Amino acid sequence: MSFPFTRLRRLRQSPKIRDWVSETTLAPKNLIYPLFIRPGKNVRKPIASMPGQYQISVDRAVKEAKECKKLGIAAVILFGIPSKKDERGSEAFAEDGIIQKAIRSIKAKVPSLTVIADLCFCEYTSHGHCGIVQGKEVDNDATLDLIARTALAQARAGADVIAPSGMMDGMVKALRSALDRGGFKDTLIMAYSAKYASAFYGPFRDAAESPPKFGDRKSYQMDFRNAKEALREISQDLDEGADIVMVKPALAYLDVIRGVKDRFNVPVAAYNVSGEYAMVKAAAKAGWVDGEKIALEILTAIRRAGADFVLTYHAKDIAKILGR
Repeated sequence: MSFPFTRLRRLRQSPKIRDWVSETTLAPKNLIYPLFIRPGKNVRKPIASMPGQYQISVDRAVKEAKECKKLGIAAVILFGIPSKKDERGSEAFAEDGIIQKAIRSIKAKVPSLTVIADLCFCEYTSHGHCGIVQGKEVDNDATLDLIARTALAQARAGADVIAPSGMMDGMVKALRSALDRGGFKDTLIMAYSAKYASAFYGPFRDAAESPPKFGDRKSYQMDFRNAKEALREISQDLDEGADIVMVKPALAYLDVIRGVKDRFNVPVAAYNVSGEYAMVKAAAKAGWVDGEKIALEILTAIRRAGADFVLTYHAKDIAKILGR
């Protein structure tokens, strides 16, 4: 039937009705909060390009984890800023590396919170690239051994989920094999399967102190013009043992998220990255937009596109809004 018998505005007439018929839900359990961990004690160093975000010491990370658990946030994901860097990124797989210390402390104090360990080398290498460099190129296969070693160190520390983010071919197979051999068959893998070489990462490079010393990452991260390639990457990671796949960034890649969700019947994560966050904060500070409403709309859009989980720096703020 058509108008006047069908009146679609009837379904929008009040907040109660709109909530009743809403198609997409956003809850704290859909959110993952990133934390940047650095050495020291009681450290809370502001990240200038990401207002409201900080590099924090392990003791502070435990406090953040407790707050996330109280807010109902699904998980935290940890990024490390080591005390020293070298060509191989040795601090990434050291048993006493900064992320391993943080994992142990958080799991000791907040055991029921899911802890995800990001696994990449750009924060740990002196050259700022995501693996072993030969000349001016990242050596994919030589890097796989280090990925496996790091995954085992993170799993031994107590990580619930390992999240390889370097976009090396075969990275999921390498760490799945290592985890299984090491007795960690139940440790999940959340693969950064479709990670694009994006200009939206700018503030993250400040946060993680990881800009490349030469060149760029376009030879291993994906070309932003491609969507079908993402499906190939994800198919390969699933074949190699990934439990959750990720699209990064999120907001400019909603079509990719939808394509992945429609094609594969697996949990999908999307990373609402630093540049996306910083733009909202800058516009809100200038009084041009309502920051809370914009953030809520963006995260709901990412969920509507098909993401089961959203990694976002807005997580705590949005969880508080949803709890009102």
